[in-house]
Amino acid sequence: MYHTANDEYDERPAMPESGMSDSPIANEAFFPEPDAEAAPDFSGTLRICPARMRMLPEVQHLKPDGHGDAGLFPGLTLEFITADGVLVPLQRGQMVRETNSGGTPSFWCVIPQLGRVWRGRAEGGWSTAAFPLMLVSNSDTHAHQGLARFRYKDRQVSELEFQFVQQTAPYLLKEHFVAWGTTETRWMEPRTADPAAQRAQALAEIDRRLPNRPLNDLAREFQRGRLNEFGAPVRERWRVQTGLVRDGTLYYQEARTPYGNYPYPLEMRFGVRSIHKGIAVPLALLRLAQLYGPYVLSLKVGDYVEGLDAKYRRVRFLDVANMASGFGGSGSWKTHPNDPQDGYLDGQYHEWMAARSHADKLGQMSLTDRPYPWEPGMVMRYRDQDYYLLGAALDRFLKSVRGQQADIWDMLRVEVFKPIGIPQAPVVRTRERDGRRGIPWFHAGYYPLLDDLGKIALLYQNRGAAGSRQILHRGLTEDLLSARDALVQGGDASLGPNGTERGPRTGNLYKMGFHFTPYVGAVSGRQYFLPTMHGWGESEVVLYPNSLITIRIAKAGQLPAGESASSGAATRTIRMVDRMSPL
Repeated sequence: MYHTANDEYDERPAMPESGMSDSPIANEAFFPEPDAEAAPDFSGTLRICPARMRMLPEVQHLKPDGHGDAGLFPGLTLEFITADGVLVPLQRGQMVRETNSGGTPSFWCVIPQLGRVWRGRAEGGWSTAAFPLMLVSNSDTHAHQGLARFRYKDRQVSELEFQFVQQTAPYLLKEHFVAWGTTETRWMEPRTADPAAQRAQALAEIDRRLPNRPLNDLAREFQRGRLNEFGAPVRERWRVQTGLVRDGTLYYQEARTPYGNYPYPLEMRFGVRSIHKGIAVPLALLRLAQLYGPYVLSLKVGDYVEGLDAKYRRVRFLDVANMASGFGGSGSWKTHPNDPQDGYLDGQYHEWMAARSHADKLGQMSLTDRPYPWEPGMVMRYRDQDYYLLGAALDRFLKSVRGQQADIWDMLRVEVFKPIGIPQAPVVRTRERDGRRGIPWFHAGYYPLLDDLGKIALLYQNRGAAGSRQILHRGLTEDLLSARDALVQGGDASLGPNGTERGPRTGNLYKMGFHFTPYVGAVSGRQYFLPTMHGWGESEVVLYPNSLITIRIAKAGQLPAGESASSGAATRTIRMVDRMSPL
């Protein structure tokens, strides 16, 4: 593990007096020891019963969306096979919903990932199967990174042991907590008709991942201390995972938790919050522009989403992508200077966030959504609701050209993610009362791997091309990365092309889900506006002109009273990159 000498990490939560058996165990128990023997293949469907979880600290409000119980591990059905010692969940990378609740529904879904199987020397013929398991919700967009294991012998399986020992920033559930427990499990016949093809597919997915190495390997190439500020200024105790892409290789830090390093760091999926804004909207717009022409950016939201204020018929897709719809709740009319966060969480935001269906979300917006006096495209006001509406409008546009079976997230998954080596892309959707497939959230809701974030950033840096294939509109991708026509976040574009009364662009810029961070190269003296995807809790992905990429996943939201997540200037990681490879 390479980290700053002055950084600190959370102490293990205080345990009940009954002893360590009433707590999560060391994470190393979910990974084979060096002398472990090969295990026989496993194949089967597990019916997993719901179970009450132990939680530290205790969560005060277990029904944050008014529906499911956050204290219940969900009843599930998962299918597994093995491939060369790898435990392969056939539902890997999918948000698996509860299938057998036992009466009380759980708040949670799970996302299983690739694990391992092995046999210890004194296990009496029993083998162990362990796998990473993310606890996620389709009412919120944070994730708890966990582990699960069971033992098997022929067609017998043990109870499932599980624990969730890390998480991204909470919202509906306010506490940072760990959870653990056991539940009854029953083996059933496998359902897959072609296990050989499934094994080959899983191994091919592993092969398509970016070359990867621990960050320690990269640290050895530089002067001692050169990488000390990686992940800063967020204190280490509030970081979940960090990575750096250099020359096509993903360098990653060990993922620390209160119970030891997470043994499958590249299998962790994260709730990246508004980083999703820099993924879903620009990828969809730039892909559609490549297919149908740049005119797509000029289409009007009100022509594709029913029931909105008449002003939305003047609001272009591009205006919403730039957070400049001209709508807000209780935000002020002051724009000199402009506060881009003015009115962001006011009004019915919490109720809107928890609303389940598309109609429910529009209903919540109608209670407080009001047009500002300025025209669309002039003033940036940060609004999750606008990005949700844009996702719905893009989906409706795609249906208008491809038919009612088309789905905007399926288009991204098949035509953008799959060609760059991202086989799964779990996302939160609305839940419709009539059973129809819901609309994918575009304001938040994607659960990527570190590898996925690296590949998406590389696609942008490659100007929308994957090898010889142009996936995104090249010219518009170049305009995006250069911040061409980006809005000054603290300005008002009605004052002129620079958006301020002072003339030159100053401060942060915004365009299509990207914040553009100003930075002056230490050697070159040149000013850059670095494309940055930023998410609640201090997660971020930064793209650099020297082709490097830095990724920080953090949980610095809902901090305890008196706690600070930051330990210095916001540009500390950027300065570190500048020292590695001068900008």
